[in-house]
Formats: sequence, C-alpha cells, structure tokens
Amino acid sequence: MKTFSLFAFVIAIGFGAASVRRADHTQTPDPNATAARITDGAFRDGLYLGRLAAERGGEQHVAIGRWAHVEDRSSFTAGYQQGYSEFLARRVAPTTAGLGTD
Repeated sequence: MKTFSLFAFVIAIGFGAASVRRADHTQTPDPNATAARITDGAFRDGLYLGRLAAERGGEQHVAIGRWAHVEDRSSFTAGYQQGYSEFLARRVAPTTAGLGTD
C-alpha cells in the first residue's frame, strides 16, 4: 500500500510540474514572431488547410510533402496544428459558455 501511495504521489508531482512548465510557455507572443508567421506562405497554407480539415470533420493529417524545405515544413505543420485546434476551440466555446450560469 505504501508503494502505491508513493507512486500516486510521484505521478501527481509530475503532472503538477508539467502544468507549471506549460503555464510558463503561454506568455504573450512576440509581435515580430507573429508578423513573421502571418507573412509566411507555408504557415498560412497550413493554417488554412488545418481549419478546412477541422471544419469538414476530418482527422488531423499534416501533408508536409507540399513543401520542399525543412523550415517550410515545420512552419506548415505549426500553421496546420494552430488552424485545426483554433477551429475546434471556437466550435466548443459557444456550447460551454453557458455552462455554470444558473
């Protein structure tokens, strides 16, 4: 029983540390980095296709073969993931906004 309690405690500490670490990364974005992404064709392409896939209800499938350079592929992937998750977040937000207000 002691071993199980110790294991549960270690897992809880791990999750706590991960959430604190994740909170550090959610600071305000750098305006220069944001502007660079907006003007990046690969990022915008990924953003569009990610939103389109989420809108159609498809699964996340990042087609990085569309871009030849490694930088473009990583930029496309970042845009795709952002577009996909933003669309899903906006879709869920109106349904959860009214919860808890009685």
